[in-house]
Amino acid sequence: MALNGSPARRHWGYLPSRGGNRTAILAAGVMLMFFASVLLGSYTVTIPDVFTIVTNHLTGGPRMPGASFIVMESKLPRAVIGTLIGIAFGLAGALFQTMLRNPLASPDVIGISSGASAAAVVAIVVFGAAGAAVSGAALAGALAVAALIHAISNGGKRRGTGRGSAAGNRLVLAGVGIAAALQAVVSFLMTRADIRTAADALVWLNGSLNSANWERAGILILALAALVPAVALIAGPLRILELGDDAAAGLGVRVNTARLVLVFVAVSLAAVATAAAGPVSFVAFLAGPIARRLTGKASLPASALVGALIVLAADYFAANLAPLLLDGTVLPVGVITGALGAPFLLWLLVTANRKDA
Repeated sequence: MALNGSPARRHWGYLPSRGGNRTAILAAGVMLMFFASVLLGSYTVTIPDVFTIVTNHLTGGPRMPGASFIVMESKLPRAVIGTLIGIAFGLAGALFQTMLRNPLASPDVIGISSGASAAAVVAIVVFGAAGAAVSGAALAGALAVAALIHAISNGGKRRGTGRGSAAGNRLVLAGVGIAAALQAVVSFLMTRADIRTAADALVWLNGSLNSANWERAGILILALAALVPAVALIAGPLRILELGDDAAAGLGVRVNTARLVLVFVAVSLAAVATAAAGPVSFVAFLAGPIARRLTGKASLPASALVGALIVLAADYFAANLAPLLLDGTVLPVGVITGALGAPFLLWLLVTANRKDA
């Protein structure tokens, strides 16, 4: 597929366009927010100091007491993980929404994040797990729920019926139902836990970067190093699936296989991000529609960048500005993204009703 106008190249924004220019602006915004997160805040450092600290840390040179610890063990891993989970959530949401042609089909709406949350709370409350064990449980829970949703949404489907948007609607409805059941499980476990355990679980459930470290960053980097190229490979079939299942099959795409691979990649992206920082609300839901409005088309790179920008901006507000307004209280990043996502969902529903009318 070497044609310049191939679906994969158009989808990934290789061709020069207004959308490509705005994607470049988004990339610049992510870089600016990343450096703001590292340089500014309650402890400010200069750009030369950051480069000196990082260089000395890598080469074993002299350390700057205090500053080296704050930059290398707190600010930098927090910014790196914030960027990576934003990219992962943004791509996961865009894949689901584009494949199912439904703006509500994001991991936090259809139950993937609920599966991770329920598994993590079981690990914390029932087994007393912490750290990597909680992340592993969240990853397993997300994958298990995704498999269950996929099986339910495909159950009883007759050949020649239930294709296209109907299949997407079934998956969304199955996910919403399972998410409600899992939320009940989480609520039950929280009421049975002691105060200290419940507090630990609640922090994780809200989505937080406060426990960011280089171990989690390394796992995320390895996961995205495998998943992002996979996204690039499936961008072409994804673009064709937007035409509908029948049209895609007529163009030679194995619809069921392509959809299964897309679901696996999207779920894996959401799962590794949730395992690293908890279910950061609405990032996957917000990134795709915002990117589409900015670039004028469904764009996976723009969605990834919007996701990173949302997480970095929300975390900067939660860690640096919220304490000034709330007498020193540091909010989890998921609280800020949740506050952004709820009105956006209502606005999306209102605009959809206007179009239908």
